[in-house]
Amino acid sequence: MNPRPQHAAGSLPLTLGALGVVFGDIGTSPLYALREAFRPNGLSTSPDHVFGVLSLTFWTLMLVVSIKYAVFVMRADNRGEGGILALLAVLLEGGATGKRARFLTILGLVGAALLLADGTITPAISVLSAVEGLTVATTAVTPWVVPVTLAILFGLFGVQRFGTEKLARFFGPIMLLWFLTQAALGIRWIVRAPQVIAALNPLYGAKLLINEPHVTVIVLGAVVLCVTGAEALYADMGHFGRSPIRKAWTIVVLPALVLNYLGQGAFLLLRQHSVGSSEEIHPFFEMAPAPLIIPLVALATLATVIASQALITGAFSLAQQATELGYVPRLTIVHTSKDVEGQIFVPFVSQLLAVVCALLVIEFKSSSNLAAAYGIAVVTTMFVTTLLLFDVARTTWNWGLRGAVPLALLLLAVDTPLLLANLAKIPAGGWVPLTMGAVLLVLSLTWVWGRNTLADPFVSESFVYPVAPFVEEIVEATRIAGAAVVLTGRADVVPTSFLYHYHRTLVLPHTVVLVTIKTRHVPRIEDDQWLDVRSFGSGIWGVTAHHGFLERIDIAHVLTSCRPHGLELDPEGVDYYLSGLTLVPKASGILRSWRKRLFAFLYHNERSVVSFFNIPTNRVIELGRQVEL
Repeated sequence: MNPRPQHAAGSLPLTLGALGVVFGDIGTSPLYALREAFRPNGLSTSPDHVFGVLSLTFWTLMLVVSIKYAVFVMRADNRGEGGILALLAVLLEGGATGKRARFLTILGLVGAALLLADGTITPAISVLSAVEGLTVATTAVTPWVVPVTLAILFGLFGVQRFGTEKLARFFGPIMLLWFLTQAALGIRWIVRAPQVIAALNPLYGAKLLINEPHVTVIVLGAVVLCVTGAEALYADMGHFGRSPIRKAWTIVVLPALVLNYLGQGAFLLLRQHSVGSSEEIHPFFEMAPAPLIIPLVALATLATVIASQALITGAFSLAQQATELGYVPRLTIVHTSKDVEGQIFVPFVSQLLAVVCALLVIEFKSSSNLAAAYGIAVVTTMFVTTLLLFDVARTTWNWGLRGAVPLALLLLAVDTPLLLANLAKIPAGGWVPLTMGAVLLVLSLTWVWGRNTLADPFVSESFVYPVAPFVEEIVEATRIAGAAVVLTGRADVVPTSFLYHYHRTLVLPHTVVLVTIKTRHVPRIEDDQWLDVRSFGSGIWGVTAHHGFLERIDIAHVLTSCRPHGLELDPEGVDYYLSGLTLVPKASGILRSWRKRLFAFLYHNERSVVSFFNIPTNRVIELGRQVEL
């Protein structure tokens, strides 16, 4: 197909684009991250506590984002693409087989499922926290926080089907203004309490955890909220390139976040809220002068909508990758732009996210309550990313154990405390994303195992017939004008359903093309590598079309591309033969009974091959067959 588009590394438009998409989630974390550490009955705003929390926040940003993701994880790209499934594909394409491949696949699917589950919380908590800023100006709007949040979210999901290509052009400038505003607010309070800059010393964070271990869960559970968007840096690398993301983070995002967090710390030091106070504090909004609170809420709302849009776009991309790689049933994927490849809309995912986000807002009602559910799943995904990165360093980078083990230990030394601290959130709401992730994981594993069962030689050998004896068998067959395109799992075998059709009619078209479409564990395939065409004689051809997990492919393009290889076909003048299977679960077998029924349900409700590969519906002949699992 087409080679990967090249990025103008470091260009201003790409850097601004990275601000709008990649850093949307992490850029809105100052709305709620520090607030959670100092909420009522939490930590006091004594200098020891403030300095300790700020120190841990700063070094978490540095270790997780600046070092782990920007330096190491983003190096593990799959031909320029990133994301946990792309990381998994690097290992599988690199030759992982057998038990190791199965273990890595399960790890990758665990991370992907939890990332999508935790991502459903991002729009809810981000928009809620922004709208709650209105309560700083007047408490009279408190009853309207939830309805306004729901209206914004439903509006956001409602426009997804139209695409966001034009809207995305404004993301970068708005987020640039957002980060500059954060920096300005922070500086305004830092100059009033400049001693807060000393909190960048890591000893303050260590001192807090050592001297007051009882606050570890509270502190780390809040601090982790500042890096929940770290996976976005890696996932969106294919859209912007490694260099623009790193530059945007180093030049704009990190300084703005650090200044704002320090400013919030200075504000808390000067305000001196007491332990156990029943007063809810909103340090981000309270830092602003009273006349600017309403404009700040408006800007924060725009920023959180952009952050939510970035999450939704990432979920669509994740669903597309999972579909093409065969980890989930075929989903309907609508391309909303003729010019921009990444502009897609996945109706099922959009509807799922909209419903879950609405339920979360209605159930938890405030960002503080929702923060209890936020973080646990994405921290687990970060932990899984470290494990996969260890395998990449050991095998793909050829570091061996001497190089890979120290790297893994360094990263796990950060990931493990954050993960353990977030386990305490499970009873208070952390069970929500974990449950959603578990459901998604079961569905995905059931689909993968079921497809592997159908592809098992002991099962599939009864559904195919080698092409060589078939060519010998049809030497004396009656041939008619026309062509038949037969979709099959291998281009050197004939599905027995088509063979049965021939035996019943004793008639074959003059040209029979056995077409196999294979998805590779790479984002895109080079033009000279994607198509294999072979003639078996007697008008029988085998065609194998390879494509990457980010590429679109349709049958008409495959057939027209065969002409330079000697196979002349008019896509509008052929008949397409598909083998439809009706699955009947048995009481015994490889899969348990409930999993067989679940797989049969998924199989019968996935998107049809006809629409997925853009096959003309008026030229399809489907040959059915019943299969027992």
